[in-house]
Amino acid sequence: TATWTVVWTDLLTACDLYRAKAYKVDAVPNTSDQYFAYISYDIDLFEEGSIANLTASIIGNVFGFKAVKALRLEDMRIPVAYLKTFQGPATG
Repeated sequence: TATWTVVWTDLLTACDLYRAKAYKVDAVPNTSDQYFAYISYDIDLFEEGSIANLTASIIGNVFGFKAVKALRLEDMRIPVAYLKTFQGPATG
């Protein structure tokens, strides 16, 4: 639903397939309460060739999550299959 609220239509999709997956968590060196979280998303979640959709989905929703006190995006790795959906500039 693109929100943190569960609604009945959530049951119509394969939730386990499409939810974000935190596959690794590492402590930030020399800190006691900071972590690097590595999170992956299924490529089918994103509209082809749309950087606005990609960034809104990953950055917009997560940064609006009130349960997280502080958050910083360090890196985004985009699969080649998704990059190929971009047609490039119209001229040049």
